[in-house]
Amino acid sequence: MLLLAFETSAKAASVALFRDDKHLGESYQNTGLTHSQTLMVMAQDLLAQCGHTPQEVEAVAVAEGPGSFTGIRIGVAAAKGFAWGSDIPCYGVSTLEAMALGLGAYRGYICPVMDARRSQVYNALFYVNQGAVSRVSEDRAIALADLKTELQALNEPIFLVGDGSTLTYTTLAGEIPQLVLPPEHRMHQRAVGVGLAALQKIANCEPGDGNALTPNYLRLSQAERERLEKQGKA
Repeated sequence: MLLLAFETSAKAASVALFRDDKHLGESYQNTGLTHSQTLMVMAQDLLAQCGHTPQEVEAVAVAEGPGSFTGIRIGVAAAKGFAWGSDIPCYGVSTLEAMALGLGAYRGYICPVMDARRSQVYNALFYVNQGAVSRVSEDRAIALADLKTELQALNEPIFLVGDGSTLTYTTLAGEIPQLVLPPEHRMHQRAVGVGLAALQKIANCEPGDGNALTPNYLRLSQAERERLEKQGKA
């Protein structure tokens, strides 16, 4: 199966291509351009460089959230449009799970963190044993103070990943010495993790229903929160 994966949940955008479980290539861009400008161009170029055409793609995957509201919407819309046009499966995967799978840690805890503003991070916790990743907590928006309490109870290395890594490390490292900050080139969300998460779904015979795929924001947007606050005051 030829699988095309999209990642647009933060400032960087990336596209990855897999043939079954073989990673054929990836295109990554963190230039500040909008994802709507770069995503499909990267996909077309990557397919061409790997010797394939869009018509040969047999499944699509995308990070469905959490993350940037605008970024997720762009990625989900692009993946659904690509899948609808070719009548192929479309798999949505957790941004946080994709980060854990893409980091490639061998043993310890993986702690994906994305800056969610309002003194919170989007987070989940995973455990990796000899490269096999298992989920410890569900995706959530959590205060750094609460996350600190959870992480202090862990005894093995805790590998941070995601665009909130530096914030989390700077805030908590003095009290949690087992935190490990990744190098810059391993820190950000990448489409290779999205592809790996989708391949697990495919191996488990899960359906890739693009019609049912919706962004997972974990919480309301600022505009929606303000609207509800005004309604509550009325």
